[in-house]
Amino acid sequence: MEHKTRDEIRNVATVLPSYLLSRPLSKRERLELWAEALEREGRRRLRTLFEVEYAPATELAELRADGSPLSVAFNDERLRAEGLASDRWGDAIAFFGISDMELHNILCFCHYGETMCADVAAARVRGAATRHEERQSLRNSWVFACGVSAALIAIGTLII
Repeated sequence: MEHKTRDEIRNVATVLPSYLLSRPLSKRERLELWAEALEREGRRRLRTLFEVEYAPATELAELRADGSPLSVAFNDERLRAEGLASDRWGDAIAFFGISDMELHNILCFCHYGETMCADVAAARVRGAATRHEERQSLRNSWVFACGVSAALIAIGTLII
């Protein structure tokens, strides 16, 4: 067996990071990676997006700003490798699986002014991830409760 360095292998093949070979990330994991990328920026001031609530739907998907929380996400190698296509509003909505309202709450001008601290944005992203998990948990509980109720009704019907 011949030993070659990673750089020597790159000359004859594409070397992919190991995380590209794993399962796709969950919504929670994608949001956590975004929060971690923002936390690495610390107290850096990031640009918000101006008056997104007034943008027509056709323009909203294309909104972006240099130095925004979305550009921090897009600059993260792992998020790009997982499929984040750009730092535009529409691509963020599609990739992170969040609603327009959730993204609005994370980075709109009306909440923070022209800029916001990266660590504040990270907390907002984590909040969106937590709310998603809480909703999933409630949904799962509701489905379980409906199943138990249906089973009890069926048993009651059999006894009568």
